[in-house]
Amino acid sequence: MTKETKNTKPRTRRKAASPCGGKKKTVPAKKGWGKKLLSFSFKCTLVFVAVMAIWGIYLDSKIQERFDGQIWQLPAVVYGRILHLAPGEAVTIDTLKRELDILNYKRVRNPSRPGEYSASKTRVEIIRRPFEFEDGPEQAQHVMISFSGEGVQSLKQLDSGKQMGYLRIEPKLLGTMESNTDEQRIFLPRERFPEFLVDALLTTEDRDFYHHDGVAPLAIVRALVVNLKAGRTVQGGSTLTQQLAKNLFLTRDRTLWRKAQEAYIAVLLDYRYSKDRLLEAYLNEVYLGQARGKGVHGFPLGARLYFGRPIEELSIDQLALLVGIVKGPSYYNPWRYPERVQERRDLILRMMMESGVISSGQYAEAAARKLGIQKSPSINSRQPAYFEQLTREIRERVGSQFNPESGLRVFSTLDPLSQSIIDKTVVKKVDQLKKVAGKNLEAAVVIADRQSGEIRAMVGGSRPGYAGFNRALNGSRQIGSLSKPAVYLAALSDPDKYNLASPLDDKPIVLKGNQGSEWKPRNYDRKFRDQVPLLKALANSYNIPTVNLGLAIGLGTVIDTYEELGVDPDQITRVPSLLLGAFTLTPMEVTQMFQTIASGGRKANLTALRAVVARDGQVLYRNWPKSSQTVSEQASWLTMYAMKEVVRSGTGRYLNSSFGWAGLAGKTGTTDNNRDSWYVGIDGREVVTVWLGRDDNTSTKLTGSSGALRLYADYIKARQPEPLTLNWPSELASVPYQVREGQFVTDCFSESKLPMWDPKGHWRKRCDKPDPVSWLQSIFN
Repeated sequence: MTKETKNTKPRTRRKAASPCGGKKKTVPAKKGWGKKLLSFSFKCTLVFVAVMAIWGIYLDSKIQERFDGQIWQLPAVVYGRILHLAPGEAVTIDTLKRELDILNYKRVRNPSRPGEYSASKTRVEIIRRPFEFEDGPEQAQHVMISFSGEGVQSLKQLDSGKQMGYLRIEPKLLGTMESNTDEQRIFLPRERFPEFLVDALLTTEDRDFYHHDGVAPLAIVRALVVNLKAGRTVQGGSTLTQQLAKNLFLTRDRTLWRKAQEAYIAVLLDYRYSKDRLLEAYLNEVYLGQARGKGVHGFPLGARLYFGRPIEELSIDQLALLVGIVKGPSYYNPWRYPERVQERRDLILRMMMESGVISSGQYAEAAARKLGIQKSPSINSRQPAYFEQLTREIRERVGSQFNPESGLRVFSTLDPLSQSIIDKTVVKKVDQLKKVAGKNLEAAVVIADRQSGEIRAMVGGSRPGYAGFNRALNGSRQIGSLSKPAVYLAALSDPDKYNLASPLDDKPIVLKGNQGSEWKPRNYDRKFRDQVPLLKALANSYNIPTVNLGLAIGLGTVIDTYEELGVDPDQITRVPSLLLGAFTLTPMEVTQMFQTIASGGRKANLTALRAVVARDGQVLYRNWPKSSQTVSEQASWLTMYAMKEVVRSGTGRYLNSSFGWAGLAGKTGTTDNNRDSWYVGIDGREVVTVWLGRDDNTSTKLTGSSGALRLYADYIKARQPEPLTLNWPSELASVPYQVREGQFVTDCFSESKLPMWDPKGHWRKRCDKPDPVSWLQSIFN
């Protein structure tokens, strides 16, 4: 057979023989497509489950990391000074009522809840709010405060009937320190939220919150059907847990992928944490609007934004309004859409009535009320000048422990009443003075406690609420006649040579410099009086007697006195013109100088910071008011006596007609060409430094008396001064005198008396048992 023929034969497939001799094996046919699809789906499911498990583990770790640590970057919250009340304190009933009004206490007939008070002519009944002070929390206290003409008479706790030694009124919330976050909130634990707020929130937003596992499938389906029928999104199916998951971990993108993540995180949150813990987080996280360009989150801060009061004190209609805003803070803006907001509020109140939370009577009463919101959205009235000083001190004294986003509580020394009044006074008075001074008139004010040196208020410009160049801290200007009290104090520190009756020359003088220059000081009124007593020279701010006195005691002695008063001597040039204030200081530095004089020579470093407390209650810094005797008590007392004469009969006498009863002290200051107008006013409570001028250093046409003094007068009229009483120091004698031809003459039989520092008893001996010869000599002396 040929090869070709062999290849043409058909090939047959042999079946393999069974090794056991049984039936022969058949080769299985290929798998069908259904089985392949099932296998593929099974494998994909395994992969999906694995991916979801890994993703869930990752998300769970992120959730725990945030929830078990610090959920939010909480800003440092700043409070004002704490008002201390005790029997004998010089706090009047009007002052207390104004303080309570600033703190948004509600005046009622019969106080029944924290944040309420009633008042009569001599008594105030108050339920002091609970508050966590720097040294620990205090519960609400129901107290009756009785007043006499001199101040607080007694404190009585009404719950127990016991007399109290003191009572602290909680400080005003001033605001928060600047931080890098665009959110602001005040954290509050779950148990401190009103139950009505919680009930209203759950009723309107998530009725099954305590029953579902983070998501509510039926609610999602129901919302989907409603939205499909409407052709747009009109109803959401998210639970509070899903909303919390979105706010804390996700963006606001409306995508299915974001929705899936939201649901997954919600399930994990619900599995990991209790319902109350999640509700607490939501109550502090929910977005409720904007304030000063930053988001307001959480009901506690929302209550202050819309009502200016703590959340615990809001009525049911106000709480319902807050819950209504949750749906859309822009859409339900009560200042822009009051009718829309009232309709939403009343709907929530009706739902609460239908669910049995409130009665029909409560509903009718609440729905009849007005919205009751503040005039404008505000959490606080910022004091940028004061906050600048506060920030400086915090960074200096707390250092690396200060983090403006770690929830610190900062207790300052700011007096909200003084700050509020000076803010309004500056705006109003500067506007009036511009009619004389022209446009661009600026102002700066520093107010400090006379004894402790604690800064009570600060204004850095003519618009107190706006940040900018802080003239109170950084505006260094010539001080003019404000320098004179230091010169006279230096002289009075040497009682063997000088006293208030010492005659000073008031004659033309010419001082020559090293290079042939001449300086001819002159009095403001261009007059000369031959000689004037030291007391009159200071009271009327005469220049030539001051120069003669300063040269007599020595420039070095004067500069040393400035240093003892708290002024950096390096800022003072050793030339005779320093005696008339030809050197520059800031209003802050001027206040330090006069605080030392006003407190009897005890210098207390000015401070705005009282305490810094960490979120866990640890006190990071606490300032205990302290002072040191840097200049003579007797010389300071005599200088203050002379500054009282400034108000009684000198350059500050504008005040005497209205406040003669208060015994105020003060000193005017005017620089060349009326560039700077100064006044320092002192009452029993505060030292107030006022400066008026222009940033370009041109004339204001204002003297200290016609400018800064008038601003101070308006302030003290609104603030009401505390009488300035000076405790009589040792070694001071009251010496009888007469005034003859403008001179003080010793006259032991006169009813008029002048205080003298008499360490060796010479003045007392002169009039204790006067003999006829010495009496005649005193007349002709």
